Amino acid sequence: MKKYLILLLLTLPLFSKQSLGIEEKLGTMVPLDLTFIDEDSKSVTLKKLMDGKPTLITLNYFKCAGVCSPQLNKLSDALSHVKLAENTDYKVITVSFSETESPSLARTKKKNILHAMNRNYVQDTWHFVIGENNSSGKLAESVGFKYKAVKMENGDIGYIHPAMAVMLSPEGKITGYLMGVNQLPADITMAIKEAKIGRTRKPILRNDAPFCFTETPEFDRAVNKMTRIVGVLSVLLFLGFFFFILRKKNKKTEENN
Repeated sequence: MKKYLILLLLTLPLFSKQSLGIEEKLGTMVPLDLTFIDEDSKSVTLKKLMDGKPTLITLNYFKCAGVCSPQLNKLSDALSHVKLAENTDYKVITVSFSETESPSLARTKKKNILHAMNRNYVQDTWHFVIGENNSSGKLAESVGFKYKAVKMENGDIGYIHPAMAVMLSPEGKITGYLMGVNQLPADITMAIKEAKIGRTRKPILRNDAPFCFTETPEFDRAVNKMTRIVGVLSVLLFLGFFFFILRKKNKKTEENN
């Protein structure tokens, strides 16, 4: 965990150059004709998944060893405290942006997440889907969700990506973003109500809006290099402050003499 925090702090300037993160697109429409493969291995359009309801969408991948599971677990806990009627007042869709995942993974993830909820929840409210014909990538682009595939040490493909959820109106307009892992039931409720009437709202920011990192030799080297740079800069700043204080003290002594 410490390594990921260090990497987050030290490589944030690199993300802007690599175009990773969130590009807000409030008020724009997402293509509702995109098709996905649901938990039952059926091809279904985004429009049908939304079923004319305000819809909260998360973009994750089911094998993620970073923030995806905590994000979905926290979201399930928050949704269990939302007082609106699930599957009537709103829908939720978790979309895998990985090109290698399967409906069985989506089905297993849904089972685990809903099982962790502390009350009975209408299961058809929340769908876990994978992309079809790059529909996940197209959806990610339309909502401004930017990620990058990287090769891990074991040869598998992982992803660097932010943690967020996007709120859509029943017509598919982006009305809000909820950033980070921890979402409050009140914020989700407000986002759903505003989406229902098509009102846009600036993103709800949290102090826990991390990136998910995959351990790779490339990032190991980046961490080591940046750690050395920060270490050198820290020493230089300390020495500069020390000599500043020493000089000020000597100058005061000379004035007193």
